[in-house]
Amino acid sequence: MLEALDALLAQKVRSRRCKLRVLDLRNTGQNFWSMWSGASSYGCSSSRMAQVTEPRSMTKQHLAPLKVFIDLCLKEKTLDNFLTYFLWWVEQRKSSIHLCCKKLKIISMPMDNIVKILSMVQLGCIQEMQVSCTWNLSTLATFAPFLGEMCNLQRLVLFPIHVSAFKKQEEHHIVQITSQFLKLGHLRDLHLESPSFLEGHLDQMLRCLKSPLDSLSIISCWLTESDLTHLCQSPDVSQLKSLDLSGVTMTDFKPELLQVLLEKVAATMQELDFDMCGITDSQLEAFLPALSRCSQLRSFSLCGNLLSTAGMEKLLRHTAVLPCLRQERYPAPQETYRPWGVLLEARLAQLRAQLLEILRDLGRPRIIWISLSPCPRCDEAVCHHMEPIIYSCPAPA
Repeated sequence: MLEALDALLAQKVRSRRCKLRVLDLRNTGQNFWSMWSGASSYGCSSSRMAQVTEPRSMTKQHLAPLKVFIDLCLKEKTLDNFLTYFLWWVEQRKSSIHLCCKKLKIISMPMDNIVKILSMVQLGCIQEMQVSCTWNLSTLATFAPFLGEMCNLQRLVLFPIHVSAFKKQEEHHIVQITSQFLKLGHLRDLHLESPSFLEGHLDQMLRCLKSPLDSLSIISCWLTESDLTHLCQSPDVSQLKSLDLSGVTMTDFKPELLQVLLEKVAATMQELDFDMCGITDSQLEAFLPALSRCSQLRSFSLCGNLLSTAGMEKLLRHTAVLPCLRQERYPAPQETYRPWGVLLEARLAQLRAQLLEILRDLGRPRIIWISLSPCPRCDEAVCHHMEPIIYSCPAPA
């Protein structure tokens, strides 16, 4: 296949009958690439490109660069046979090939290799990028300029980034990273897992956002109360449809902070996840009125938090007014555990019956999941093995 392209690219001019402008190599399947990666040597070099003579009667036009689309997943220390050869082939034909990638994944690849590959890609074509690497702050800062060139990026997932502790003199790296968001005018979906570098610096990133986000996830990291205050004040979260702050401990934060945040997003919020945030009854009661005004909310998860049975009852009554809510995941109340965290199974069964009575009293069909923390089966932070509590309105007589 690449030899045939070489024959086309070798032409100084192109006939009207030649309409190839774009070659799409996405979604072709592994077998397709296996067929074309058999040769271990670079046999299709430019020196072997076929020469084609065209009839003089054909109308000519100058050759425009051929756009080649491919989704890249950089997940090994060394590339597979096909990708190694293909990237070499592209590099030899820079002037006649534009390599376009709309979806990019980077998983555990050395930075030198990443830099070499991205230098061959039209970064402005990338719309979705996922990075899953263990980098220190300086390495992430090295990558940051490439991020800034992805001007059409719509979805960014850093999943996860484990950044080592940094010193005061390294704060310029944070500026180098967060300033790239100034260039991402189309970003709508931002997912950051374990972004430890944001602690105390979230405002720097928020100030650099160029347009409102649809989805924001900042999970499994430490944030300060000031960080959450800046999040509440940011104009770019006012249209959020999805918010995930799982694993951000808020136990000592002012109760009214979450209330202010939910009031800001009440008109658009559809998915809300506050798992493992250390939320207490006083914080829950503060934001329940705002939560009950999230009329578009479809999914709400509050697993692994520090709620009482009384708090759970208030939660169920406030969320009963939400017309779109279909998925509800809540923690087993603190009364179901002994002081040292041992589950009281009889008390849990009693609680489930009590919650079912509350649902019956509210008179609206609902399905809720009660999760234990930690899971007694697999020691995960949150248990998802429990049977749901289901209330269906009785059929009319």
